[in-house]
Amino acid sequence: MLQLGCVVMAAGNARRFGENKLASSVGGRSLILRALEAVPAELFETVVVVTQYPEIMRLAAQFHFAAVCNQRPDEGISHTIALGLTGLRDCDGVLFLVSDQPLLRRQSVAAVVEQWKQQPTMIAALSHGGVRGNPCLFPARFFPELLKLTEDHGGNSVIRMHEDALTLVETNDPTELSDVDTPAALEVLREKL
Repeated sequence: MLQLGCVVMAAGNARRFGENKLASSVGGRSLILRALEAVPAELFETVVVVTQYPEIMRLAAQFHFAAVCNQRPDEGISHTIALGLTGLRDCDGVLFLVSDQPLLRRQSVAAVVEQWKQQPTMIAALSHGGVRGNPCLFPARFFPELLKLTEDHGGNSVIRMHEDALTLVETNDPTELSDVDTPAALEVLREKL
């Protein structure tokens, strides 16, 4: 039986946004709440939320997810990945989910997991029109490379070196892959609801 972990990455400084964007709401629910609701927890052995924000740690506990405090968010996404992966090294695969895709659906996350289970040596990622997005699920053979990442280099760096090991799960709704990096991007998404 394959053991799967999930890392919800919620530690960024949101420099382009200007404040903790995860507290912003879309359709009456905060970005972080929407991210946690998109996790099909029953498919994972452990779900780890990596964040610098105490209020997100408390929210993670309400979902019965483990919370890891990132006290050095300035070190970039690589540090968040390392913190999340540290407690999941015994897993056969780990799915990384960003917290700023408010229209991501649980069914799509579950579809990525299902695709990976069919080919557990491959990286599985959600896509639209053949263009890769998030979340991405990495098999354990890539953990050492993920742990060697530095600064603001994330899983994309590993995927680019292993394009032959990538399998895509197509969503027919491109808004699922839309992320919120600026207040303007948030307004655009709000208008789509």
